[in-house]
Amino acid sequence: MSLMDAIRDLRFKTSAGMMECKAALSEANGNIDKAIEVLRKRGIAKAAKKSSRITSQGVVESYIHVGSRIGVLLEINCETDFVARNSEFKKVVKNIAMQIAAANPLYVSREDVTCEAIEKEKEILRCQITDKPKDMVEKIVEGKLSKYFSEVCLLEQPFIKDPNVKIKDILTQLIATIGENIVIRRFARYEVGEEI
Repeated sequence: MSLMDAIRDLRFKTSAGMMECKAALSEANGNIDKAIEVLRKRGIAKAAKKSSRITSQGVVESYIHVGSRIGVLLEINCETDFVARNSEFKKVVKNIAMQIAAANPLYVSREDVTCEAIEKEKEILRCQITDKPKDMVEKIVEGKLSKYFSEVCLLEQPFIKDPNVKIKDILTQLIATIGENIVIRRFARYEVGEEI
């Protein structure tokens, strides 16, 4: 395979820029799988740098689950309307809307969980641990609290299509691939009969 073919293949698989693909292939001695890994590692570092940039564009996605019993409205923001129309961006948005329908998170991130909700959960956990010394109880409660976050916070949840990956990892990878800051702003999940 020629260098240009390898670059084209790598660009197709990762959506990274031509020069980035060329540099990654050079670093990986022409091995496409290793080049993908190089790009992913660089992308995660880039994503961290982009996290402070303003996201004033984006989309509101609606998703109705099969049977029309669950619906989701989701707002995800990016920096430009160009990215908001990108097919990779739209695919991830749709997957995240399906995640919300299936996993029923209550918050976007840990930072959104109220102090009252955290204290209530800690109290419940403390009541469940009765056979340990008091100093150990708090350490156990803190450990179990991360499981609570993985259930109620969208970014902490394992992805329904691949439980080895968290939603925040998917978002980080999208930021790395597209090259813009992307933020899950808010969502609403509706289920027929839930308030009755």
